Amino acid sequence: MIEWYKKVVFENYANFNGRARRSEYWYFALLNVIISIVLGFVLGFISPTLGLAANLYSLAVLIPSIAVAIRRMHDVGKSGWYILIPIYNLILACTEGDKGTNAYGPDPKNDFDEINEIGSAQA
Repeated sequence: MIEWYKKVVFENYANFNGRARRSEYWYFALLNVIISIVLGFVLGFISPTLGLAANLYSLAVLIPSIAVAIRRMHDVGKSGWYILIPIYNLILACTEGDKGTNAYGPDPKNDFDEINEIGSAQA
């Protein structure tokens, strides 16, 4: 789970191109919720001024959150603008991505399979 978070936040900080698998999107969302709860409630309980760390964290991950959501919409073959439609974007985020290459790039799920096949063929 931490690997997905590092991949989204540090490696693809503002990458709005390509596709994101469901697991990448949902692991990122889960970790954001956990970190926000810890920062907001625990640090806020200790000291109200420390509770501001949750606001700073939310601001720091705003761009990666938007980027991974747009890449998730790309995985199901939709424009990134679909993240603005309240319930429908949740349905799309839960939907399995398009198999094979679509207009937004190659299938990230099959990329791993193809890399493994190439690696095993060379061995």
